[in-house]
Amino acid sequence: MRKLKNSELNRKSVTEFKSATKTPIIVILDNIRSSNNVGSVFRSSDAFLIEKVYLCGITATPPNKDIQRTALGSTDSVEWEYKKDTLSLIKQLQAEGVYIASIEQAENAVMLDNFTPNKDQKIAIVMGNEVKGVQQDVVTASNTCIEIPQLGTKHSLNISVTCGVVLWDLLNKIN
Repeated sequence: MRKLKNSELNRKSVTEFKSATKTPIIVILDNIRSSNNVGSVFRSSDAFLIEKVYLCGITATPPNKDIQRTALGSTDSVEWEYKKDTLSLIKQLQAEGVYIASIEQAENAVMLDNFTPNKDQKIAIVMGNEVKGVQQDVVTASNTCIEIPQLGTKHSLNISVTCGVVLWDLLNKIN
């Protein structure tokens, strides 16, 4: 076994990425403090051909050196938009028929391994602040909350890890 060279990875160009059929998933970042986490979410969103990333509230936006450090250019491929208010965005997307799933530990949350997305409906996942999580009014307005089962003592994953786990799981279930 040998490692593949970068030239063997069949990477899409930015132009090819932009014209490719996207995975019907939207990522919403609700008041993310760390620009490095934002960059990591962009990178995961590029890897899984995510339709769009919304950056809300205090979440930093490109161009930003810390975002770029972890995004590795994926802010150029992944479509993104800034919205000041996460709750208004959630209501707008729901009016457009998008299913909203906050990724949060909450009453009646569905464990990720038990969640089955509707393949005929676009889904938006909301990732919350590193300390406070998803805002309560956003949780209340969401169609559901999804929780990642955890077995250790912390029951807390970094937002960039959480996003990668959820996107990979949803991608596999949709495909």
